[in-house]
Amino acid sequence: MSGGDSWDCSMYPPEINDSALKPAERLAALRGFVERGGLASMPGFTGEINNHIHTIYSFSPYTPAMAALKSREAGLEVAGSVDHDSWSAAAEMREACALIGLGCVTGFEMRVSLRHTEFWDRKFNSPDSKGIAYITVQGVPAGSEAKVGEILKPIGAARRQRNIRMTDNINSILTAAGLSGLDYERDIVPLSMYHEGGSVTERHLLFALSLKLTGEAGRGEKLLTFIREKFGLDVTGKNRSYLLDPDNPCYTYDLLGILKSSFNDRIFVQPGAEECPPVETVTAFVRSINAIPFYPYLGDITESVTGDKKPEKFEDDYLDSLMSRLKDFGFQGLTYMPPRNTMTQLIRLRRLCEPQGLIEISGVDINSPRQVFQCPEIRKPEFRSLADTTWALVAHERLASADPSRGLFNPKDPLAGKPLAERIAAFSMIGRRKQP
Repeated sequence: MSGGDSWDCSMYPPEINDSALKPAERLAALRGFVERGGLASMPGFTGEINNHIHTIYSFSPYTPAMAALKSREAGLEVAGSVDHDSWSAAAEMREACALIGLGCVTGFEMRVSLRHTEFWDRKFNSPDSKGIAYITVQGVPAGSEAKVGEILKPIGAARRQRNIRMTDNINSILTAAGLSGLDYERDIVPLSMYHEGGSVTERHLLFALSLKLTGEAGRGEKLLTFIREKFGLDVTGKNRSYLLDPDNPCYTYDLLGILKSSFNDRIFVQPGAEECPPVETVTAFVRSINAIPFYPYLGDITESVTGDKKPEKFEDDYLDSLMSRLKDFGFQGLTYMPPRNTMTQLIRLRRLCEPQGLIEISGVDINSPRQVFQCPEIRKPEFRSLADTTWALVAHERLASADPSRGLFNPKDPLAGKPLAERIAAFSMIGRRKQP
């Protein structure tokens, strides 16, 4: 998913991607762009979808309005916003997608604990932790802000304390190298949308460190020499070519990716119970608000697409056991990434998923300017059903927002009791109508 020029937003009104503006101002700029015929030059729809696009409300170069516009530029038919520990992008994303004719799904991502289960010592989809898994919450009905806040606010408070401890770890390394440290409130929090309900992630810490290092050493060969001598980081391959180019518009993001891959284990602090509630507690809450909890399959990694993950083993060795337990843990769906997994992995995954009655969707997380929004794998015959399930999610969120008794898994829905495939087909037809 790397390469291309998805980072380039210069052809659009700058207000659309201005994080200093209010959502209403960004949407007004987008509306003006559309009314002036700005969509006329856009390519046709490709049938592709993506349910996992990060925005500035966690870590991303894109506001929700720009994420929607870049999705349209890429020919996507549905765009879904998913931010870490934050649902603050939802309203803007929903309206932006409506303005430009896209289907929309909103949700958030968070960590949960499985340390109380038989998988307590396993690595799931969280590269830095055992017994901890990321989950995605999809199709959250509009108007759920207060209820979502009940679970996310204490998690954000716990995460803040852990972030401060990780900043202290960064500062210990900087001090040992003869450099001044970072101040969490001054240098890191302002890089986020914390003041508007966004989260502060590990990437924000490493982005601040990237800015610190380029401020100390500049760019190009000087920086490469600096980080090799100060921290023992010897950058090779395409990453070296990226950092050798002082005019690289993605420079700080590229440096962040290098630091995350080779430096993160030196600063990372394991999240505790306050930040990672038991999986059953979270899935029960998600279902209570008429949203849908998904398990995101990562799978063993041989080569990182985004350059910030090391080759490593994850679920594949115990996948049969895990898949048989997902419904017991409260999951109603499975999400995976065709561009990041091998066909052998996905065939096995889907074979195990079918008898569990889980809805399958696809989403490739977009959080770097080098990642492209296209996902052509979705157009392959074996994955075309993922477009149908995504349109079903669009309908689920729209219907559940208008009527609390509606929803793909709601026992009061008129289609409740029908086979899942039949419900998906019916909801998909509703979603594709693109009615408000």
